[in-house]
Amino acid sequence: MKEIWHVRISELELRFILQAFNELYSIVVGIFMLLSVTSLQQQFRFPSWLVAFCSTFFRPLDSSAHSSNESFYASVVNQCTHRSHLSQIHGQIYSNGMQNNGFIITKLINRCSDIGEIEHARKLFDVFPDKYIFLWNGIIRGYSKHHMLNEVVGMYSRMQLDLVNPDSFSLLHVLKACGNLMAVEYGRAVHGQVFRFGFEEDVFVQNELVLYYSKCRENQRAYVIFSGLRNKDIISWTCLISGYAQNLQPLKALKVFKDMTESYLKPDWVALVSVLKACSDLEEWNHGKNVHALASKSGFESEHDLGIALTSFYAKCGMMMDAKYLFDRMEANDVIIWNALISGFAKNGQFDEVQKLFAEMVIRSIEPDAITLQSTILAFSQHGSLDEARYIGCYTDASKFRDDTFVRSALIDMYAKCGSVELAREIFDSTPCKDVVVWSAMIMGYALHGHGGEAIDLFTDMKDAGIFPNDVTFLGLITACSHSSLVEEGWEIFLSMKDYGVDPRQKHYAGIVDMLSRAGRLERAFKLITSMPLEPGISVWGALLSGCEIHRRAKLGVYAAEKLFALGPLTVGHYVQLSNFYASAGMWDRVANIRMLMKTKRLNKESGISTIETNGKLQASRNAI
Repeated sequence: MKEIWHVRISELELRFILQAFNELYSIVVGIFMLLSVTSLQQQFRFPSWLVAFCSTFFRPLDSSAHSSNESFYASVVNQCTHRSHLSQIHGQIYSNGMQNNGFIITKLINRCSDIGEIEHARKLFDVFPDKYIFLWNGIIRGYSKHHMLNEVVGMYSRMQLDLVNPDSFSLLHVLKACGNLMAVEYGRAVHGQVFRFGFEEDVFVQNELVLYYSKCRENQRAYVIFSGLRNKDIISWTCLISGYAQNLQPLKALKVFKDMTESYLKPDWVALVSVLKACSDLEEWNHGKNVHALASKSGFESEHDLGIALTSFYAKCGMMMDAKYLFDRMEANDVIIWNALISGFAKNGQFDEVQKLFAEMVIRSIEPDAITLQSTILAFSQHGSLDEARYIGCYTDASKFRDDTFVRSALIDMYAKCGSVELAREIFDSTPCKDVVVWSAMIMGYALHGHGGEAIDLFTDMKDAGIFPNDVTFLGLITACSHSSLVEEGWEIFLSMKDYGVDPRQKHYAGIVDMLSRAGRLERAFKLITSMPLEPGISVWGALLSGCEIHRRAKLGVYAAEKLFALGPLTVGHYVQLSNFYASAGMWDRVANIRMLMKTKRLNKESGISTIETNGKLQASRNAI
């Protein structure tokens, strides 16, 4: 038994030795094929007898060994990390007469793309005489990998002119490019080719079509394709959910997610990212927490993008302790996760936290982007300190985002809210390319300071510059006229909105009603409300009620109060407004009812805080209730 065991070991050892020898032989053959006899003698100083031996024993393979040659070159190409390596291999391919081997040239093109040499890949493609589908796919893949989307579409068109039919690989890349370019018409033509060449049952191509239509904001078409899929996989569901979430249809995204879970298909972390976005948009914190629990149960918490989505969800819902807890557990080297937390603190009015995080980013050499600066500037504008505002203004001027339109608009808004319309105007005047956002920000800055005349003059300059106003522009103008008692001017501006293709919204009607009510023209304001093409909201009735309180119009005020109360749910401020109005009209029984209702709902009016800046520091005092 012992002897048999030893024999078996010897056979295994022999097989291993032979296998190792064959592999070594292939490597040596490959090295010799890539190096000339001269380089063996001069560069490596091989003795002449060894060169002669190699020339005889390791001679180039003949045509019968063609497939072995292909495998060797494919293996060597895959190991290349520099263009010079690929050039040497390409030269050897030519010397061995294999320059027209499509398999090897396709490998070279793919490898060039992988190491960033897309131009060299294109040169290899152009010189190849008879281009077939795999070669076209190689160059199309390269352009797609480097986000050169127009080139993807261009090469696909050239392929059609060369009468080369696409395969599923070609269709996937061109549909992806069309979606990112929002090339609707071209993408529809490609969709037609999907049917023409028989890929209507290919789930990968169909999933890409769902994603393409979603990116082009044609969710109905995406849904039709999704519904026609016989075998829906997780990617199919995720593409549709993502499309609804990205196109601001969060309710539909959540419904599709519910249908997916009811079909007993387990979602992946990519689907959960889109679901969390939908929950954020709806501020469905309870649903979002359930998604978080599902992610933990499925073991997805370590996924970086999901961690960012969770942090952003909690921040948008105002649950900053949860957001900060997740942030502290992650590797915070990505500016996106910092943006999520800074934006959350800024929107919740927590200036100190924003200031700490921004300073920590700078210390840790994490470069802020335009979104970081916008959120940070928002926090500084809410804080109100002009000296602090100057600090972030100086930092922004030294950054590469100093000319970003949205950043400069945020700076204009910040300086105006911190009390310096002059600094806001300096930023406006020094902005090289003023679009409607910049003009609107400056107009709103004048509105905050009651400079109605300056706002109207700037609006005239804006029209002379060929910039078309938007809804924000008109809101700023109406606000400016309201705060400056420019009633007729404000009314004319309101009527001119439709001349620019802008339909008045609730906020515009509320602004005009506020302007008329402040000026005592309550009947005119009421007539406007009754003629509104849309149902008057809380802000509209609240503006009329304020005017009735100022001008002691009890009957109309009671009517406005009843309308306001019927709309609900009301904030603490609205209940206080109602109570104050009833008190001014001497309706003490109704005042008592409002206060009892507030007590029942546990609504307490917080005392206001007044701030004044002294020597660069804000001094706060709490006002009496």
